[in-house]
Amino acid sequence: MSKLSEKIKEEVVALLPPTIFFFVMLHILAFVRVLMVQGTGLPIATSAQIAVAALILGKAVLVADHMPIVNRFPDKPLVYNVSWKTTIYFLVALLIHYLERLFDFWREGVGFVAANHKLLAEIVWPHFWAIQIVMVVLIFSYCVMHELARVIGNQEVRAMFFGPSGGVRV
Repeated sequence: MSKLSEKIKEEVVALLPPTIFFFVMLHILAFVRVLMVQGTGLPIATSAQIAVAALILGKAVLVADHMPIVNRFPDKPLVYNVSWKTTIYFLVALLIHYLERLFDFWREGVGFVAANHKLLAEIVWPHFWAIQIVMVVLIFSYCVMHELARVIGNQEVRAMFFGPSGGVRV
């Protein structure tokens, strides 16, 4: 196998866990949002949009994990890195969620500032914060699993979940 195909395989294998996690997480959030906005006429994300977002988030997590600011506490107890990463990922997710809503208003043809004012006036804040609460719990779960896998080792975690054979080999 050539070095290029070897590198591509390595990247795809590294991309799968966070992408699958975010694909499931975003579907849960979309389902919660559907339940909250049913009958309001607000747009709902499709599975294709969720898949693209999951790929972007999966790659963003992989890139972020190589940045020194994200891995500030590799030799401390896991709670440090889990809390730190959860905070960073949550703040980014919060910003993205707000910008998504802002984009919906901006598409109506008004300027950016007017769209922001309209969003602030019309947003249903309890719905927005309900989504954020679910999101922070899911991000925290991801960070816990990711840090445990980092410390214990991917092969050991795979063996714990799927048995000694490790399930499907990639």
